[in-house]
Amino acid sequence: MTTPLQRNASGSDGEMSVSLIFIVIGFMALQPIATDLYLASMPAIGDHFNVSVAATQLTLSIFIAGFAVAQLIAGPLTDRFGRRPVAIGGCALYVVSTLVAALAGSLETLIAVRFVQSVGTCCVVICARAIVRDRHAPEQAAQVMARALAWMALAPITGPWIGGWLQEVFGWRANFVAIALAGALMLWAAFTRLPETNQHRNPTATQPRELAKTYLRIFKSAQFRSHTFIATGTYCALFSFISGSPFVAIRVLELPARHFGLLFGGVICGFLAGAALGRRFIPRWGLIGTIRRGALVTGTAGLCLLALSLAGVQSIAALAVPMFFVMVAHGLLQPSSQMGAIGPFPREAGAAAALAGFLMHAAAVLVGIRVGTSFDGTTLPLALTTASITTLTALGAFLLPALRERAATA
Repeated sequence: MTTPLQRNASGSDGEMSVSLIFIVIGFMALQPIATDLYLASMPAIGDHFNVSVAATQLTLSIFIAGFAVAQLIAGPLTDRFGRRPVAIGGCALYVVSTLVAALAGSLETLIAVRFVQSVGTCCVVICARAIVRDRHAPEQAAQVMARALAWMALAPITGPWIGGWLQEVFGWRANFVAIALAGALMLWAAFTRLPETNQHRNPTATQPRELAKTYLRIFKSAQFRSHTFIATGTYCALFSFISGSPFVAIRVLELPARHFGLLFGGVICGFLAGAALGRRFIPRWGLIGTIRRGALVTGTAGLCLLALSLAGVQSIAALAVPMFFVMVAHGLLQPSSQMGAIGPFPREAGAAAALAGFLMHAAAVLVGIRVGTSFDGTTLPLALTTASITTLTALGAFLLPALRERAATA
């Protein structure tokens, strides 16, 4: 006799959208919860440990760096052992490391446990992406991913607001306690509700030689490289805002910490709008058509942000409105480019998602360092970084050979 969990694991695509979609959403939300909930506390953390903006930024950049590297291992682990055990282990690591972060007595300790936290987060997020690919073909998976990302966006919309309130009432350590509670909830969900969706486990997936061959084969795919370039560009544009906006908004534009969440959440609402457009129009536009429309929006918005900064317009609106449309583009670009990158590798979805994620987050680390070290008390460094990224992304959508060829045959 089979258990409900076993019956659920062997269910149809329709069952995935009912029984797994909320777990996928929750898993994916753990990353923005870990990065966004404490954003309003970053200036306070710097003041508490008496360190510079660049040093405080390391608590965010090290998280992204750890996330990037861990993907190269987490993806193959899910291909070999399945999604469920890796997800459970990742959730447990997330909870324990976050509680240690709440008790950190030095910036060095906080940075170290943030790295460990990122490894646990990575395991969970990789499983979420692979679960979607396990159950759906690429184009349908992009629609499901857009739906999941839209719901997941509630985390970055509400997280900074909650974090700002916790910061003002209880201090920065309370934010890490809240992050740990979110991880504990998903750990319970993984134990009690998560089925195993990997029906093609590969016993050689983690062997170093086999793993190197797999990554090389994936990277040789022009479709993988082209879609990953777009995914990297749009994520880096998002990360420039995540890493730079607390200091620009609170120190330059003198926005109170409790109001920072309103700014951040309002901008992230653009992502919800873009994801909603993607869910509706991906079947009509296709992956390439959706990517090109998103690329036009992100390129235009990034240049508008830079133009306003160069003109000396330093206001909440001058920052929020262009970034809102950068987020609209992110909602269109990220689901389509992620699924386009791993689509050719149904039996190696974990490894493909891992390699794409590694490249995406490694680039974001450089962006975070650039934003932190270039901060000069104005909006210009953030605007220049964002505009450069969005312009390159837009050009890539129209000039990369694989995207041109697929558009021509669509």
